[in-house]
Amino acid sequence: MSTVLDLISEPWTQVFMRRAFLVALFAGIVCGVIGTFVVLRGMAFIGDAVAHAVFPGIAIGYVLQANLAIWGGIAGVATAFTVATVSQNRRLKEDTVIGVFFAFAFALGVVLVSTQSNYTGDLASFLFGQILGISDADVWIVGGVGAVLVVVTLLARKELVAVSVDREMAAASGLSVFWLDVLLYVMVTLAIVISLQAVGNILVLALLVTPAAAARMLTDRLDVMMLLAACIGGAGGVGGLYLSYHHDLASGGLIVLVLTTVFFLSWILAPRHGLIAHRRAAQRHSEGLVLEPALDENDSHL
Repeated sequence: MSTVLDLISEPWTQVFMRRAFLVALFAGIVCGVIGTFVVLRGMAFIGDAVAHAVFPGIAIGYVLQANLAIWGGIAGVATAFTVATVSQNRRLKEDTVIGVFFAFAFALGVVLVSTQSNYTGDLASFLFGQILGISDADVWIVGGVGAVLVVVTLLARKELVAVSVDREMAAASGLSVFWLDVLLYVMVTLAIVISLQAVGNILVLALLVTPAAAARMLTDRLDVMMLLAACIGGAGGVGGLYLSYHHDLASGGLIVLVLTTVFFLSWILAPRHGLIAHRRAAQRHSEGLVLEPALDENDSHL
């Protein structure tokens, strides 16, 4: 028992691990809550796209020797607003507009970075995450921004669901579809920006989508789905860090692997929508089809 307790408590004796645990927990909760609407709306592509969209801001911040996260957030929000504006023309599908503008943003970032002679090492943390090297200020920023995002999401959840289910009906009922689109894009952007240090640009999509996808398998209720997604995201972040600490492996990758494992368990074991439940339902249905003709035949003899 003491060995297990030591394994659990040992990382908390390190200051850098306490910071990492807090950021992983906050980022997992925030991405789980906001990712719920990304999954419901079928917008998983936007997570990867936003991660690319913040790149020019990161590049500008690097050139100016300024805060990379702040400039990345500015670039992501600007691109998200542009996408929301152009997407109002229903001639073009939303994913098409996202592909055009976020690819442009990433290309702009590549061009900006290429103007610098030495940038590979400094931007590696952006690509792969550097959760073990964050400061107290980073923890406060992630916690503060994350809290605001969760509160805004909870306040606007009914409107966001209405737009996700039926845009035309939402507009007819008086909702501002455009500004709700902008709100969702901006929240996704900020959630990704505060999560970059945890898992990096390459893996941040998993933090946004996987917890919500796992929760989607477990419940049909929105509020429960948001709660489960937040719990899965937070627990996956902390669990991945424990594995990283004790096995000296990449923290961002392990966080994503833990979350993906939870998703597969949900996909297989979910009581109503899991693979096993579907097979049992199909088996009962097939048995019913076999029995019904026999019952009808017996009745005819009576």
